[in-house]
Amino acid sequence: MHVVLLIAFVLLVFFGPALWVKLILKKYREPRPDLSGTGGELAEHLISRFRLEGVAVEEGVEGKDHFDVLAKKIRLSPYVYGEKSLTAVAVAAHEIGHAIAHTKNDPVSHLSTRYLPLAIVLQRITMLILLLWPIFSLALQIPYAPQFHFGVVILLGLLTVFVQVAILPEEWDASFNKALPILREGRYVDENDLTKIKRILFACALTYVAAALKNILLFWKFPRR
Repeated sequence: MHVVLLIAFVLLVFFGPALWVKLILKKYREPRPDLSGTGGELAEHLISRFRLEGVAVEEGVEGKDHFDVLAKKIRLSPYVYGEKSLTAVAVAAHEIGHAIAHTKNDPVSHLSTRYLPLAIVLQRITMLILLLWPIFSLALQIPYAPQFHFGVVILLGLLTVFVQVAILPEEWDASFNKALPILREGRYVDENDLTKIKRILFACALTYVAAALKNILLFWKFPRR
C-alpha cells in the first residue's frame, strides 16, 4: 500500500503540473465567435499598437509557442494563430508580453537568454550519460547500476528544473505584468472571462517548469542494460 501511494505521489509531483497545463489550455480552446480576432490577428494588432519595430508573427510548430529573441519573431501554434478562443488570445498576448519586455530591454527579459542555454546543456549532458553508459559498462566490464542511472537522471533533472524556476519571473512578467493588463484594459475579452484568462496565463507561465519536471521521469526510459 505504501509503495502504491509513493508511486502515485511521484507521478503527481512530476507529471501533475504538465498535465494541468495541458488540460487548462485544452479546456478553453472552444470556439468563441464573439472575440474580435484570432490569436494571430491579435498578435499582429498588438505589434502595431505597441510599435514593436522589426517584430513579426508567424505560424509555428504545434505546442511550441515562443518569442524568438534573435529572429524577433513570435511563433504561434497553428490553433493559436488561426482560432478564436480564450486560449488562443491569452497565449498570443503572453508571447507579445515577451516581445514587449525585450523591446523595452526590461531586466527580467534577460533571464531566459542567461539561464535557458544552461538548461539545454544539462539536458544534453543527461542524455549523453544515459546513452554512453551501456558502452562504458561493456568496455570496462562494469555491471549496469540502476542506482547510478536513477541518480544521474534525478540530479541533472532537478538541476534543469531549478534553472527553469530561475526563468519563472520572466514568464510571470509576460503573463501578469504584460498580457493580463493588455487584455483587461484593452477590453479584448469580456470582463466575465478574466478569471479564465488568468488560469490560462498561469498555465503559460508554468509551461517550462512543468515540462522540466515531466522530463525527469521520461529520461528514465532511455537505454539500460
